[in-house]
Amino acid sequence: MLDPSHSIAELLSRDQRYKFDAYVFVFEALSFAQNVLEMGRESPSEPLAQEEEDEPGQPQRHVTGQELCEAIRRYALQQYGYMAKTVLNSWGIRRTGDFGEIVFNLIRIGHMRKTPSDRREDFENVYDFDAAFQQEFRIRPVD
Repeated sequence: MLDPSHSIAELLSRDQRYKFDAYVFVFEALSFAQNVLEMGRESPSEPLAQEEEDEPGQPQRHVTGQELCEAIRRYALQQYGYMAKTVLNSWGIRRTGDFGEIVFNLIRIGHMRKTPSDRREDFENVYDFDAAFQQEFRIRPVD
């Protein structure tokens, strides 16, 4: 059970648009983007909220909003196949802009970093949600 004083629990109580699983999934998709798809470039990030303001962020493998949206799409299809859109919808995610809302919520509470050029709008309309998760489904007779 999530400790009610944990920053994620506080976030979930303030912003109820997305389920806890949506936040976990975005973290997993970011790892998938960096480690499996090898997305991202070394880029200095802004310091986390709890870090000293005059201390610059350490170089991170930065994934852009568009790259993360694509990684999320691919990771969701890998994990959930034909049910990917249904699963995401059940967590409150219905468009790519929702990924940006989740990411910027996590940035606000110090669980993710951003570069000075990152914007919430980077996640808007990256792809058509219905088309992106539609897969061709065929039933083939057994020979």
